[in-house]
Amino acid sequence: MSHRSRLTAVLVDVPASDHERAAAFWSGAFGQKGKTYEKFPEYVVFEEVTPGIEFMVQATGDATPRIHIDIETDDVEAEVARLTGLGAAELERHHSWVVARDPAGVVFCVVTVQNKEAFAQHATSWD
Repeated sequence: MSHRSRLTAVLVDVPASDHERAAAFWSGAFGQKGKTYEKFPEYVVFEEVTPGIEFMVQATGDATPRIHIDIETDDVEAEVARLTGLGAAELERHHSWVVARDPAGVVFCVVTVQNKEAFAQHATSWD
């Protein structure tokens, strides 16, 4: 069965104590105000800072700041299986997404489709 996927977001992960300060910095850097949502208050979302790619600042429990990417897909299970077959390791599951690590240790998430229009135009098909 085939599925599709594409890069959808870049996230800056920061300790919760730095979240507000980091979000203010990125707001100034991009010249736009970030949005927060009641359901996921740990995120400040800057929507598409470049066409088709969202940018977010996420408060995490990790002490070390990092950047991670989100890959959106129309079949999370199939995409996780494809990526683990390439050498990724699944770390944990949250809500509808999967946190994974590439072979070099870089963290990324596999998420459901976030941007329907960009997904329809730019996702890669996998068999």
